[in-house]
Amino acid sequence: MRIEKKATVISTSVATLLVIMKMTVGIFSGSIAVLASAIDSLLDLTVSLFNYFALHNAEKDPDDNFNYGRSKIEPLAAVIEGTVISLSALFILYEALVKIAHPREMEHIDISIGVMVVSIIITSFLVLFLNRVAKKTGNMVIKADALHYKTDIISNGAVLAALGLVSMSGEQLFDPILGVCIGIYMIYSAMPIIKEGILMLLDAALPEEEIETIKTILQSDKAVTNFHHLRTRESGSHVFISVHLVYNVSISLYDAHLVADKLELKIKEHFKEKKAHVLMHMDPYDDSEINDAEDLY
Repeated sequence: MRIEKKATVISTSVATLLVIMKMTVGIFSGSIAVLASAIDSLLDLTVSLFNYFALHNAEKDPDDNFNYGRSKIEPLAAVIEGTVISLSALFILYEALVKIAHPREMEHIDISIGVMVVSIIITSFLVLFLNRVAKKTGNMVIKADALHYKTDIISNGAVLAALGLVSMSGEQLFDPILGVCIGIYMIYSAMPIIKEGILMLLDAALPEEEIETIKTILQSDKAVTNFHHLRTRESGSHVFISVHLVYNVSISLYDAHLVADKLELKIKEHFKEKKAHVLMHMDPYDDSEINDAEDLY
């Protein structure tokens, strides 16, 4: 099993444990903040299960129906995860506003505080693990999952602070006010996840610094006199690069192919954390103007 899939199994198990703890205490205590955190953990569980499904299918080999594989399931999963976070945040905002309008007293505050402390400790270990996996693999789904649980630590800390303030002051409004803050922060955190996933689904080019690195590699061999039509895109853990290499007209096809293979290997070494697919078209002269004209039609 790939380490990414193992990570989703672990995050699913942790989310299940947190849902049971928080939901039980949230219902009996009447705390909107704890209940909101429980709902967030329930969505974490759903998302982690979906992430496992996404990674399982994304790693399948290309076939007759999916010639380029199913790697775009990964950014699709990230967009869905970001959307789920946003929807859960809206629900939390609604519940918090209802409690502000119709205050009700909390019970079992000490137990609620204990559950939130345990939740923060468990989630912190999970985030450290997911960050390590994300850094090692560069996987977008794991990166989104790590960010999701990182926001949980902050929201859980806010819930703990709210419970502490209610316990010390007896003022019940601290609970729903912190719930509003949590909801707003969750929406703010979800936006980058959704944006990155959508850009990847739309085949946005690689970041400018990566493109500059590719250009430097292409210019590293003197046999290549020029290049054009450099195009890049990213799909989950896969990177796709195509380019036209211009050679001197006297070069043999064999030698041109050897140069292209060498440059392709250098590019793949640069993207060693991902699966790079490099397509190089070999031109005996610079036909960029002809290619540009054809692109207009």
